[in-house]
Amino acid sequence: MGKYNKIAVVYGSDSSEWEVSCRSGEFVASRIDGTKYEIYEIFARFGKWQLVAMKKLNSMRVPFPEGARPEIDKNDFSVRIYGEKVKFDYCYIVQHGTPGENGLFQGYLEMLGIPFSSCSAFVSAVAFDKFACKSYLRDEDFVKCAPDVFVRDGMDIDAVTKKVAGKLKFPVFVKPTDGGSSFGITKVKKPEDLPEAIRFAFSEGPALIVEQGIEGREFTCAAYSTGKEVKSLPVIQIVTDNEYFDYDAKYNGHSQEICPAPIDDNLREHIQRTTEKIYSQLGCSGIVRMDYILAEDGLYFLEVNTIPGMTSASLVPKMIRTAGQDITDFLTHIIENS
Repeated sequence: MGKYNKIAVVYGSDSSEWEVSCRSGEFVASRIDGTKYEIYEIFARFGKWQLVAMKKLNSMRVPFPEGARPEIDKNDFSVRIYGEKVKFDYCYIVQHGTPGENGLFQGYLEMLGIPFSSCSAFVSAVAFDKFACKSYLRDEDFVKCAPDVFVRDGMDIDAVTKKVAGKLKFPVFVKPTDGGSSFGITKVKKPEDLPEAIRFAFSEGPALIVEQGIEGREFTCAAYSTGKEVKSLPVIQIVTDNEYFDYDAKYNGHSQEICPAPIDDNLREHIQRTTEKIYSQLGCSGIVRMDYILAEDGLYFLEVNTIPGMTSASLVPKMIRTAGQDITDFLTHIIENS
């Protein structure tokens, strides 16, 4: 038996990433050790939380058909199954986007005193907002941040365009501050195309950043806590067939994710140590992935993923396998050290 008994794996979300989240959540649930924990899969979207499937100790997965899925009681994070009340004592969060990646769901669990797999509510909120997260790292000497302009819905777009043209070099990237999986992102090569890109980004949220494009090689690396120290996983180099690592490149096979990255030991150690420092600087918990661009003048931080993709083909599982670790054992480690 593990430290906990009844593990709730929560997936789905209120964002455009909800389908990716479901694939990640189903994979995580299938890899959690069923000899140590009871596993309960919960689909949560727009306030409707339902039990999708359950797996008792040393038993087969039992799915519940749509229309007959038990509702989760949000008062105490429990569910009633065949007349028996089951109260979850741990939550593995696999919600990409709101509310699982921006701290809302973590805040709910913190108020109930239920341990969970990811960063705290506060750290999740800071890390999820691209502008806020970069503000925590701008003055650090171990990584660079690309220049940017913050934009909130309602600002004069013409004035924003002039500000961007005066401060940044094109091409630039227009990014929602609180999105993932490249939803709402546009690469803009000339000022006259900026207003349309800004309006498109606002379809994902009320704030965005216009960030100067950085030319270079793209890398990603993840870190986690052993309970005593922060450790990093192998570095991946991303080579995309597209102009940048967009949704199509990520999920439709238009990229190579080379793990371990074909780099020398000095660069590998630099990226891994930088990842560990950012993890500690932000106060992260669980498994967290950092994305970078290596330019001629140094390593640039792109963003942090506090709920990284966890499908069988996702980056973090590739890192775990390359490190020679078993994914089930790794997930047990995350759960037991939360």
